[in-house]
Amino acid sequence: MAPQTPADEETPLLHAQQQKRVRTPLPLRQILILLLLQLAEPLTSQLIRDIGVTHGDETKHSLFFATQALTILHWSRLSDHIGRKPVILIGLFGLSLSMYCFGLSKTFVGLVLSRALNGALNGNVGILKSMVAEITDETNIAQAYAYMPLAWSSGGTLGPLIGGSLSRPADRFPDLFGNVEFFKTYPYFLACAVPATFTAIAWIIMFFFLEETHPRRIPFGKLIRSKFGKKRNTGKSSVSAQSSTETLAGNEHSQAIDENTPLPLRAVLIPRVLIAAGNYAMLSMTEIAFRTVQPLFYSTPIELGGLGLDPPLIGNILSTYGLLNGVFQIFFFRPLHDRFGSKAIYTTAMLSGIPLILTFPLIHALGNVYGVNWAVWCMIGLQVVFSVALNVGYSCIFIYIAASSPNRGSLGATNGVAQMVVSIMRTFGPGSAASVFSISIERPGNWWIVHSFLMAFVFVSIGASLLLPRKLWKN
Repeated sequence: MAPQTPADEETPLLHAQQQKRVRTPLPLRQILILLLLQLAEPLTSQLIRDIGVTHGDETKHSLFFATQALTILHWSRLSDHIGRKPVILIGLFGLSLSMYCFGLSKTFVGLVLSRALNGALNGNVGILKSMVAEITDETNIAQAYAYMPLAWSSGGTLGPLIGGSLSRPADRFPDLFGNVEFFKTYPYFLACAVPATFTAIAWIIMFFFLEETHPRRIPFGKLIRSKFGKKRNTGKSSVSAQSSTETLAGNEHSQAIDENTPLPLRAVLIPRVLIAAGNYAMLSMTEIAFRTVQPLFYSTPIELGGLGLDPPLIGNILSTYGLLNGVFQIFFFRPLHDRFGSKAIYTTAMLSGIPLILTFPLIHALGNVYGVNWAVWCMIGLQVVFSVALNVGYSCIFIYIAASSPNRGSLGATNGVAQMVVSIMRTFGPGSAASVFSISIERPGNWWIVHSFLMAFVFVSIGASLLLPRKLWKN
């Protein structure tokens, strides 16, 4: 019997290790519903950018991100208390309403107010990431986040298609809409009504089929009554099942905090949350600046430092990127993540930004000497590959943000902080990148300005990635 003793002692340990390797199946129905939710924002955002109603004014487009930056943290923190689903439904309602209003706007003030309403009521992006973290675990979270770029790529592709096809229908389809005075008065309403109606349908689907993921939530009315009741009874403190409401009121020291209790904001702003949010912000700024410059570079004449491609060709390149990005993320991200881990993949993604930016002067040099030949198209293909590699960083940083949360009850606030910083970047990023590009093409020798501008973001992003730990944080 003695020889069996070591085996008996080791067997449970080996069994536990094997159990850890078992991958939890993804709740596919919930994942698909969340992807439907995520599709709404890039669909509307890209459509408004491309239909021409803003006449190229980035201020109207960036206004969405400015108002979102002011409110998204509050929506995310509210979802930590009353649940994710009510806040998502409010966001979808605001998105649909604002799109209808945008299509009916005839003045600058109307455009501004409808776009501001969109950003102010929409805190769904950060809440979506919180829900993904709550319905997954460490064995399947990488696969879940790999699906997210599919919705963004689809929205970015469908938005311009809808906008280009349905804006000014009286002019584009005179046989069908030429005699409809409404579409002459509101030429962009049909293009805006399609995503607005899609969002309304998404609201109905969310209402009936989306399952709440927050483990502890309270009715909104009870939250308000508790908050104001505490102000009238500041001398009293109680430790009860309603500790989440007391936390919101700022009395966090009078209770026992558990894993599902939302923490006050200052308890969320810890170094690891700031590191994850900072990396997300730098990745977003790098990617946004590149996405702004890329089509401008392709359309600018060769003699001014660009490539001089026609709009249909540019659209095909961007669509190819969207397709390849979605396919790569879905089929290859999870195996690579399991093999190398979040840190190695994220750092590699940031390093890919160096050759990505260097392709700009190389493409121009080849085009200037040989014209748009096979060598130029090979370099464009290489640029698309590096673009996909850079975009892989998003899935990794989402995992880091979820892991950085002080506890599960503060996932919403953690994602809200990260999304707030990114919204600030998206407010100024496109305009600044476009301005720098304009300066760089004013004189033939100034092309290096925009390349240096982009490369600066890449190096800062690489430096920020070094602050991320090799192993994910533990609560």
